[in-house]
Amino acid sequence: MRDDFKGIRSAMDAVDLIVIGAGITGVGIAQRAQAAGYRVTVLEKYGVGEQTSSNSSKLIHGGLRYLESGQLGLVRESLAQRKALLSLAPTLVKPVPFYIPVYQDSQRGPLAIRAGLSLYALLSEFDPLGQFKSLEAKEWSSLGITLKGLRAVFRYWDAQTDDLALTRAVAASAEQLGANIITQVQIEQIIHDSDGCVVNYRHNNRAASLHGRCVINATGPWVNDTLELVTPKVDKLAIELVQGSHLVLDIAAPAGILYLESIYDKRVVFVMPWHGKTMIGTTETTIATPQDAKVTVAETQYLLGIYRHYFAHMAMDALESKVVGHYCGVRVLPKQTRTAFDTPRDTIMDAQPSHPHLLTIYGGKLTTFRHTAADAMLWLREQIGVRPIKADVDHLPLG
Repeated sequence: MRDDFKGIRSAMDAVDLIVIGAGITGVGIAQRAQAAGYRVTVLEKYGVGEQTSSNSSKLIHGGLRYLESGQLGLVRESLAQRKALLSLAPTLVKPVPFYIPVYQDSQRGPLAIRAGLSLYALLSEFDPLGQFKSLEAKEWSSLGITLKGLRAVFRYWDAQTDDLALTRAVAASAEQLGANIITQVQIEQIIHDSDGCVVNYRHNNRAASLHGRCVINATGPWVNDTLELVTPKVDKLAIELVQGSHLVLDIAAPAGILYLESIYDKRVVFVMPWHGKTMIGTTETTIATPQDAKVTVAETQYLLGIYRHYFAHMAMDALESKVVGHYCGVRVLPKQTRTAFDTPRDTIMDAQPSHPHLLTIYGGKLTTFRHTAADAMLWLREQIGVRPIKADVDHLPLG
């Protein structure tokens, strides 16, 4: 390295860790790293949690449907994180009943549902929230769903949250611990060398540079776009971007969350209470870039068609007039030949030998952000060692 460049760097602001992206994954890493004694700065293009992290299905759950694809480890970890968040953020994460109706033509019969819920309870280590029951027939009508052909209804428990509020609560905790979060930032270049990384960016129309001993790329759907800014060039994983759309209906909120089979494919769709109204989602539609994300006419018809199938008292045109809001988030999945529904949802952490100070996170779930952050800390400690601990995030309340 040239001596004149060393002199320029010595005058820069310097931190142990630069996190790029202030979604739930980024701020979760920032909170845990700052608590572990590292100096952390987060750089975010928009506002905290304003993109994918505020456009989820609002669920803190184990992922019952992931049992079908054999993702037992993911379900077990998700259930453990559900338990932790219910304890750490009781004003933001609340238990809610889920109802699974089983009809004569359902793909999954009562025995299969009971077996799945039993395994779900086992993986929750018999947490009280893991209890489930089969509702008596006299209770079915209270759900408002069509009763024709209905064979059974199961009730189990998971949790619901305001994803944006939760993300901002984690960010606030990180800042209280001393992390610096800068929003409205345009990253221009990430220079990787033997000492770490220099991130050049613009903020308030002014150029700035920040040196970090390590950088974590937590930019969600923009993850590979961020890697394009790295010098020297770094390899990227092949990914697919899959949007998940939701509709908000001006219909009184259901008493719990309905877990419904799609009538069009083997997916499941949730009908949920949301601020006194009804929300339905989600879809899985492959898109080329994050900028392409928008709720499509086909997705709207797909969701409304499923809703009308189970709540047959409303005509389709009347139902369309009840749509008062919609949004979609974008998931990052590894590029595979299988369908998006069957693709594993595990978070991928990519650290390449050619770029030892750069960690890239592909994917990430709202429920498991704390586990992702803990894994990131293992990598960070390997790179720059241990620091005096400031706080134990496993006991820091949120909200």
